Amino acid sequence: MSLFDWFADRRKGQSTVKVNQEPDEGDGLWSKCPECGQVVYLKDLRANASVCANCGYHNRINSDERIAVIADPGSFQSFDDALSPTDPLGFKDRRAYADRLKESQAATGLQDGVITGFCRVEGLAMALAVMDFRFMGGSMGSVVGEKITRLIERATKDKLPLLVVCASGGARMQEGMLSLMQMAKISGALERHREAELLYMPLLTHPTTGGVTASFAMLGDLILAEPKALIGFAGRRVIEQTLREKLPDNFQTAEYLQDHGFVDTIVPRTQLRSTLANLLRLHGSRPLELSSR
Repeated sequence: MSLFDWFADRRKGQSTVKVNQEPDEGDGLWSKCPECGQVVYLKDLRANASVCANCGYHNRINSDERIAVIADPGSFQSFDDALSPTDPLGFKDRRAYADRLKESQAATGLQDGVITGFCRVEGLAMALAVMDFRFMGGSMGSVVGEKITRLIERATKDKLPLLVVCASGGARMQEGMLSLMQMAKISGALERHREAELLYMPLLTHPTTGGVTASFAMLGDLILAEPKALIGFAGRRVIEQTLREKLPDNFQTAEYLQDHGFVDTIVPRTQLRSTLANLLRLHGSRPLELSSR
């Protein structure tokens, strides 16, 4: 028998069954961290606010999960849930805007890209708006602007501090100028909230860009951010072509913006509720009965 035939016989006798050494993410029980590659039990990941315990990577979460991280259990009272967007321009690109809205509403169970209401944080009353990136990239249309404005006005009337969780690709192009007008409308309401000497904090999450960054995301008394969140107005390519120079790799991260004075503090998600409670106490917040109006 030749040496070649001997190796061929050896291979025939070996098992050809491939053993999978990693759990299957598709079974709904496991999740693989996109940053460090560690596979974790999905239940444990969610119990840690969807933050990787190995490297601290913050997975994207939806608005309901975000509210659960911030608000005391059972304390959130939502407002204006029935407000729904229309298609005032009859906009159509590859698909009709009306169809995109219906698809996003069916996929998320939301009427539009933000949830607003009152809540308690360690017993302290606070107004809360949470943008949801799942709904057309968290884009700011007329309903998003109206809901946030109404919340700010309620917070001003009831003398409550305000937190807006930003997660957005910017203004919603399908509504044209009507979307851009929301920047001024929200900013005006925030100015009246400031004149009442009330605290406003935006929380910048991944990503916060475009018209949201250019308006209420940067108007806070204290600007908070999550670790490694992408924060900016225009994209890297547009800025580099305009300035005609190469920018640092991390120039639109929360850490870079904190180093350059645009962000006050970076708060890990697992510490968010306690940090917010401490900030509220420092600014004189007290336990209050929440209005259901």
